[in-house]
Amino acid sequence: MFPQPGGPGPGCSGVGGQASAYHGPVLDAAPPIAFVSTTDPRRARAFYQDTLGLTFVADEGFALVFDLAGVMLRVTRVDELQPQPFTVLGWRVDDLVATVRELTGRGVAFDRFPGMDQDALGIWRSPSGAGIAWFRDPDGNVLSITRFDR
Repeated sequence: MFPQPGGPGPGCSGVGGQASAYHGPVLDAAPPIAFVSTTDPRRARAFYQDTLGLTFVADEGFALVFDLAGVMLRVTRVDELQPQPFTVLGWRVDDLVATVRELTGRGVAFDRFPGMDQDALGIWRSPSGAGIAWFRDPDGNVLSITRFDR
């Protein structure tokens, strides 16, 4: 389901901690993996799968795995979680207003931040013109959806 990275790049031996003769980009072609944490995997699975509509791939015991448009999302189990006050995961969308309305209809509440000029739907326009709306998963992780005008 996910792209499999190839072997080491040209000149990479990776043997015995020896320095590589390869001096080009290292991870530019490697598929990323996204991570968020949860203290309640059952609740997180329902949110990411049912509310957000992500494709569930596997429950590996220590992480739930989802497909994020070809990128692996690992929702890792933790005993304690202190959510960060900034975005930890976001999506680029074509129609921000329609996406906000759909998620609102599925029970998602969009955050409002003091000092930010957000519209009635909770959308903020950045200086570049991008529209951004923030919401939280059940563990309090800040997630976002963005529409870039460029």
